Amino acid sequence: MGYIYKGQRPSQEPNKARLIMGIQCQETPPPLQDLKVTIQNSSLVFPNQETAQRKSMFLSNIDQVLNFNVETVHFFASHEDFPPQTVAEKIKDALEKILVPYDFLAGRLKLNARTGRLEVDCNGAGAGFVVASSECTLDEIGDLVYPNAAFAKLVVNSSDHSLEKDGKLLCIIQVTSFKCGGFAMGISTSHATFDGISFKTFLQNLAALAGGKPLAVTPCNDRELLAARSPPRVTFPHPELVKLQTHLGQELNAPVFDAAHEALDFKIFRLTSGNVSDMKEKAKTSPSARVSGFNVVTAHIWRCKALSQPEAQDPDRVSTILYAVNIRPRLIPPLPESYAGNAVLTAYANATCKELQEGPISKLVERVAEGSKRMTDEYVRSAIDWGEIHKGFPHGDFLVSSWWKLGFDEVEYPWGCPRYSCPVVYHRKDIILLFPDIDDKNSVNVLVALPSKEMEKFESLFHKFLSA
Repeated sequence: MGYIYKGQRPSQEPNKARLIMGIQCQETPPPLQDLKVTIQNSSLVFPNQETAQRKSMFLSNIDQVLNFNVETVHFFASHEDFPPQTVAEKIKDALEKILVPYDFLAGRLKLNARTGRLEVDCNGAGAGFVVASSECTLDEIGDLVYPNAAFAKLVVNSSDHSLEKDGKLLCIIQVTSFKCGGFAMGISTSHATFDGISFKTFLQNLAALAGGKPLAVTPCNDRELLAARSPPRVTFPHPELVKLQTHLGQELNAPVFDAAHEALDFKIFRLTSGNVSDMKEKAKTSPSARVSGFNVVTAHIWRCKALSQPEAQDPDRVSTILYAVNIRPRLIPPLPESYAGNAVLTAYANATCKELQEGPISKLVERVAEGSKRMTDEYVRSAIDWGEIHKGFPHGDFLVSSWWKLGFDEVEYPWGCPRYSCPVVYHRKDIILLFPDIDDKNSVNVLVALPSKEMEKFESLFHKFLSA
């Protein structure tokens, strides 16, 4: 069986989280609601040498719709050679250096009135750097995998920062020391600047510079590699996208999904590496068939999520799942691996509730795999061109957002790798998150937020299909 961490509705008083295996329960300490963080110092950081002449950086149609912040926290154990004060100095120095090759991070988003497009004004206005302290120890925080809302205090969000006299910052780094000598590095960046793959490259470069080394990878900042064709040619139907009703310039902060204002329970379902291996074996259509861990976990989640909805009573209802696909190797010629912008598109898979209920897992895995295979060079170009004509966002029943294999906690800093890296989580019923496990990289934590009755059904289905 997989493990489940149980949480509570945000509107309720905090209860003890519980770790459940089958019917046996083991109490775990509740997460700290207040990390007692105090900001010690905040400042703007500028490139440590003159960058190229001021310019406006083109943003692709993929970048255009990602005008919201992504916040991540990277926890580090204490290191006798690198006390938090020294770490803060090294990260600040590295940030000054990295703003030369990543000059857009010191810029500001602006709307081009003539084209109606967002672009980055590379004006050198600066990135943010914050030093803070917590009265807690890392051990007192508890399970770092648990989606603690208090982690938001470890990241300064650009939307509420006092340094914004020239507009919203595109990058802010906060170093927070703990009483034990450990520390956290919280980073807030605009999603228009990075996807998960390019953000890991940024972290590798930041770590290299903090250690006095050259860049690990020279970033490719040419986003016109993903410009629409002229004239645009939409050669495929794109049911995974929905048109905006107003001009993009009037919807700069429109979300990918509409957030529902309802009380949600949340749970983490932990699939061990053994669970994942067993599921992959069940999904094989022949002994030599190859099944990816992501595809089989996504298929399992899809079935549980779709059938937990009230609409699932209609066996002919079609469920649509969305998930991101890296398009770098799928283009002709391939994009450079070092491409610094967003190079992921939303793939989709469809199935009726009857198929999800009765079909073998192998069929659902095939549907998920087909969604990825659909992302050929021509399909990708067609989707980008669709965005040039219509302006829109991904559209489906729910999205699986995977942080599982991004490898942020594999980045080697002078003081070692993070104990754990995770996004700051805001619970959404239409987004299911896959987190890496803190101990076993082949295990995966599935974060689900649903209304109480739907969560009960999801949990029942999760175990039913896992043991089938």
